[in-house]
Amino acid sequence: MDIFWKRYNGQTGKLTDDPILAKHKFTNVYRSQDRVSQYLINNVIYNQTEQFTELDTILRIVVFKIFNNIDTWKFLESKYGVISYRNFDVNKINALLLGRIQERPIFSAAYMMTGSHRKYDAWNFKHEKWLAMVSEELISQKGFDKILAAKSLQQVYEILLSTSFIGPFIAYQYAIDINYSEVINFDENSFVQAGIGSIRGIQKCFPERGKYTYEDCIRYTLENFGRLQEKYGYSEFKDLFGRSPKLIDLQNCFCETDKYLRVKMPELLVDNVRIKQKFDKPKDNNIQFFFPPKWDINKHIKPCVTKSSQESIRF
Repeated sequence: MDIFWKRYNGQTGKLTDDPILAKHKFTNVYRSQDRVSQYLINNVIYNQTEQFTELDTILRIVVFKIFNNIDTWKFLESKYGVISYRNFDVNKINALLLGRIQERPIFSAAYMMTGSHRKYDAWNFKHEKWLAMVSEELISQKGFDKILAAKSLQQVYEILLSTSFIGPFIAYQYAIDINYSEVINFDENSFVQAGIGSIRGIQKCFPERGKYTYEDCIRYTLENFGRLQEKYGYSEFKDLFGRSPKLIDLQNCFCETDKYLRVKMPELLVDNVRIKQKFDKPKDNNIQFFFPPKWDINKHIKPCVTKSSQESIRF
């Protein structure tokens, strides 16, 4: 977070004395800071919101997140047009993407997207299967309507989890993404689901969990955040424009802790043994940070922020 604030305030050159943070790629403390989440919030959810229904908004979020790739989204909207619930045509979108995959990857490498289910064996390519699942299970079978009627963040998660391809980690990520919008509004601290990377980090930090779950460990960290900061000498932590870290952010940070400890303490071996990506110098383009208006923090953001402050994240 210190590195983020230095970049945000225009500092260049050496930003940390920690050789691991300087050399390797890590995400930001807050998930919503990352480049892809910022694009989702700015351009998919809150761009021209007056023309979209609630169903449009959820569909747009899910389609964007399936690929989690800004270039793929820009390509689709330039060739297909504005994606909405009313004009969603699997065959037309698939045809466009079949040509696209001959030129470049259409999925992000941030996390693995499976595409194996007998129900969709008639489709040859992963993107065809995913979009067919959206059409059948979330549109025709009213999955999106169920999300709108959900009474909790966990219920949104469970609706998404009930589909053919969406597993626990992705279901939680999608639920958080939908919660960025105005169509639902649940407390982010009401539910958390630990991903594989987060579990590895928790195993290294809580080697004797006993009866407690990985999610219990994340919540314990949240509930004792101030005390732990004081105990370990991080009481000067500056949060995100007055917004404290939430369960989703700490879930993320345990994943990054695992990555950090692969270098710092390799003897704590849990599955992966090295960090695959090195940090490259960020491009110096301008960007305007923007967060869900319901958080009430956008008023604290400077009018123009350099892109370098944001590029630190999808490390």
